[in-house]
Amino acid sequence: MNTFQILAEPVRRDILDLLLERERTVNELVTTLALPQPGVSKQLRLLRLAGLVDVRVDAQRRWYGLRPDPLAELDTWIAPYRRFWSGNLDALEQHLDRMAARDRQASDAADTQSTIPTTSNT
Repeated sequence: MNTFQILAEPVRRDILDLLLERERTVNELVTTLALPQPGVSKQLRLLRLAGLVDVRVDAQRRWYGLRPDPLAELDTWIAPYRRFWSGNLDALEQHLDRMAARDRQASDAADTQSTIPTTSNT
């Protein structure tokens, strides 16, 4: 499985989010995620095979931690798309600002018209 396929599974993303904070044991992940232990262990195995997590053995505990290298590679691949969206969102923001300014000008003009006294010839 490639990194995208690994990250497509919401449970695996949840595990990575938790490991971003600190190393955790399987039992901590099971408790926090409220999932059965075999399911969490399977997801951790897949994350480990993909190189996204490391395991450290401490006596009888296995501590899982995040490996940032594959995510940095993914970030490098995503960077041009981020710039694309950033540029498009900046252009949208400028367009919306211009529209709001025109609306304010039209509203101010209408307010000015309504405050001009009218004279009647009766």
